[in-house]
Amino acid sequence: MSEALVQFDQIVKRFDGTPHPAVAEITTTIMSGGITGLAGPDGAGKTTLLRLILGLLKADSGALRVCGRDPVSEASAVRDLVAYMPQRFGLYEDLTVLENLTLYADLRAVIGEERRTAFERLLAFTSLAPFTSRLAGALSGGMKQKLGLACALIRTPRLLLLDEPSAGVDPVSRRELWRMVQTLTGEGLGVVWSTAYLDEAERCERVLLMNDGKLIYEGSPSGLTNRMVGRSFHVRNAGEGRRGVLASAAKMPGVIDGVIQGANVRIVMAAGATPLSAEDFKGVSHVEVTSVPPRFEDAFVSLLGSATPAVSRLAAGAVRAKLDAGPVVEAKELTRRFGSFTAADRISFSIGRGEIFGLLGPNGAGKSTTFKMLCGLLRPTSGEARVAGLDVAAQTSAARNRLGYMAQKFSLYGDLSVAQNLAFFAGVYGLTGARRQRALERVTEAFGLQRYLETNAGTLPAGFKQRLALSCAVMHEPPVLFLDEPTSGVDPLTRREFWAHINAFVQSGVTVMVTTHFLEEAEYCDRIALVYRARVIAAGTPDDLKDSVRTQALPDPTLEDAFITLVEADDKKVAA
Repeated sequence: MSEALVQFDQIVKRFDGTPHPAVAEITTTIMSGGITGLAGPDGAGKTTLLRLILGLLKADSGALRVCGRDPVSEASAVRDLVAYMPQRFGLYEDLTVLENLTLYADLRAVIGEERRTAFERLLAFTSLAPFTSRLAGALSGGMKQKLGLACALIRTPRLLLLDEPSAGVDPVSRRELWRMVQTLTGEGLGVVWSTAYLDEAERCERVLLMNDGKLIYEGSPSGLTNRMVGRSFHVRNAGEGRRGVLASAAKMPGVIDGVIQGANVRIVMAAGATPLSAEDFKGVSHVEVTSVPPRFEDAFVSLLGSATPAVSRLAAGAVRAKLDAGPVVEAKELTRRFGSFTAADRISFSIGRGEIFGLLGPNGAGKSTTFKMLCGLLRPTSGEARVAGLDVAAQTSAARNRLGYMAQKFSLYGDLSVAQNLAFFAGVYGLTGARRQRALERVTEAFGLQRYLETNAGTLPAGFKQRLALSCAVMHEPPVLFLDEPTSGVDPLTRREFWAHINAFVQSGVTVMVTTHFLEEAEYCDRIALVYRARVIAAGTPDDLKDSVRTQALPDPTLEDAFITLVEADDKKVAA
């Protein structure tokens, strides 16, 4: 029988210097025995809400009870009943797996037989038993999250708070993490899962959807999705014209959202709008417009309002270096070894002008290593990397001036303001005088950074950190862009904004190479290489990869289905 674990009654939380409350008069109840999804755009108030539950923050007004207790005046009792896994990896990277578990056991006063039993249970539950002596910093993204979960569960709680636990985690690890948490709820735990992945929110028994600190929907995911019946469409067979179709659709009356899905474009209409037809796309031959079932993400965008700009102001009018005909990016038998460990094994591919090429794979597969070799940040053990006709190893400085690079982790200067970071990178790329001023104004306006110019970069919300990082990568208008998980952890509206810019860059001739764990996003790619165990195990268009795993039992596979099926097939091949 379920019980009320958290009860909010008109809870308000404000922070100094901000005009609006971070949490505004929230009234709701969180029950035991299921997963409550906490969704919303960056800055909606999700993390603040979780910290209020744990007693890390004190509400300005209203009443809050957690397991029948006050989380501030009875903080010790509440923290014995509530476990928290923070948004950022909160463990010690220079300690081993076992040392991290030991530290958390000490902090929670788990000793003797209780500790031995807990370690045995958690190491088996997370499959980390073979890795107890490995440094936490050397774990893959998925294994880090498993260790974080194990440390949170060192003493079995009644309520588990997970703040975006799957951000930056590959699809295989995401499924494993999801299965683990579902097992916990089957044992009676209540779970609050904050997420930027709306397919995860759709799996929850109940969803709390926040925006601007307010609770704008609570209930089952299907209750929101069902409002969208008859408003979602596929423009099929758009093929090479799909970016033009998306740009055209974004300008049409009644269109509130649009995303590329392989050779198709998914369009969402406003309530009461005239449905689309093939006649609306006269400039593209052979397209068909069909109605498709709505998704939770369609309802999310409809409720919040689309943030996708019709035209990217950032790409408009950009002047770029002209490149010779032929491949713009080439990897030829690229190999990188660290001692006896091979991180990339004879990886080969080429990318043409104005093409988006996706590099996919599980955490630790070799994607970032390949990226760094192509960017000149890591010298290959053997093989050749060429960018814009230049040998990256032999002509490193010249090659770097032809590309923009956005790193997987936020790699700017957290103690410098946004304006100082922009100025620094303008200098790095040799921008001076009027060109420097135009570049700074262009990216500041296009990414909405004006109100954050004097804010330290390290304190920015996740979405604005990513905006700043992309601004620094593109301000010199490079003909080649390397984007290593550019939208990791950002909400769907920010993700659409990023891809509006990227699509506009590509239409102006920029070549883009991207890695991502969000496979809906990988549908934007013209071609994909799937990297696993340091090798390319499959390559082709997104539709090619989906077609390769299509069966009678799986007649309409997603790209995530293809990813997992191909990885599992390679595992079987290696084991045979």
